[in-house]
Amino acid sequence: MIPEIRTWFNSNFTEDKYRNLVQYLEDWYDTPISFRIAESPFFIPAVLKERLLDACHEISSFIIDPDFKELTKEALLNAEIVVPDEDEHTLFLQMDFAVCLDKNGDPYPQLIEIQGFPSVYFFQWMIGQAFKKVYEIPEYLTSYFKDISTEQYRELLRDIIVGEEDPRHVVLLEIEPEKQTTYIDMLSTSRELNIACICVTQVLKSGNKLYYIDHTGNQTEIRRIYNRVIFDELQSRKDLKLNFNFSDQLDVEWIGHPNWFYRISKYCLPLLKSRYVPDTFYLKDLSDWPEDLEKYVLKPLYSFAGSGVLIDLKTQDLDAIVDPENYILQKKVEYAPVIKSPDDFVKCEIRMLMLWPKGAEKQEIVNNLVRMSKGKMVGVKYNKDKTWVGGSVGFFEK
Repeated sequence: MIPEIRTWFNSNFTEDKYRNLVQYLEDWYDTPISFRIAESPFFIPAVLKERLLDACHEISSFIIDPDFKELTKEALLNAEIVVPDEDEHTLFLQMDFAVCLDKNGDPYPQLIEIQGFPSVYFFQWMIGQAFKKVYEIPEYLTSYFKDISTEQYRELLRDIIVGEEDPRHVVLLEIEPEKQTTYIDMLSTSRELNIACICVTQVLKSGNKLYYIDHTGNQTEIRRIYNRVIFDELQSRKDLKLNFNFSDQLDVEWIGHPNWFYRISKYCLPLLKSRYVPDTFYLKDLSDWPEDLEKYVLKPLYSFAGSGVLIDLKTQDLDAIVDPENYILQKKVEYAPVIKSPDDFVKCEIRMLMLWPKGAEKQEIVNNLVRMSKGKMVGVKYNKDKTWVGGSVGFFEK
């Protein structure tokens, strides 16, 4: 992709530069990173950039449709936890696209996942700067789809997460954040926005108000929650003792509201009709299994980070499912090996990161996340002991 830049990058790549990249990121907050960083960025050619923007526009038109909540109401009927005071639209939106090739050999995106839950917005702010610094990426390349600087991107996130509230009354909420794979993103969010990053077990409740003990030892009211808690993980952690329930009527503002995790999720995929979306079906709606079952992948509706996905399907796998209302069948897409590494070619997936600023008519594409893979899927277990795989970012010409 962008052949002249790829040639330049590969000819200047060294293992020392890669080690310096990882060290640079870990030195930023003096914290190790728990997931693999890829050796290279993805250089996005103009044709793919335009198709990504077109795909996001087509799919987003469904998300902002006035009937969207009615169309996705069953997502909440099956939800384990429903939170009161849902807002009018999601504040965060991500779309994961496999990079494929069309019949002319040009790259085009195919939607794999859609998510109304915050992603690693701050880590992508970090890694974009790190690649630029360590590898001396030319200034005319950017990862931002808005014409903004790194400082403006950080302030845009501050406006959405903190807003006009005193940062002391804003918290990032997660389950044991220090133990999460993406803790580096949470730590960056906490440090850059000067907000507390706390575990759900540290929240105190009095009446309909929530509190936490701040770094000075004072009980401090929580008024805004940047929510990073995944409910299927919360439900599985029987050892956790919470002092409040998410379904309580609480005097807090959710950033973003947890219900969007259910509405904007794999639940949406069968409802989307676009050249950028592979055919997808609710398992409960199928009276017979497809004859070409090997061309499909089975996904649980509300799992996270690839949990429970089956890619080598057999009819007995489907016959054994007792809750088909919680699954979808999605047509497989063929990831193209589009990134040239020193030894071979690498497949990739690009996540388009979007935000909905206050007062805006719709969400705006701001940044991206790239995951590089040599395995069947982009997950860690499919890429063990491989190089030029892992988390990265895409750069394109301004």
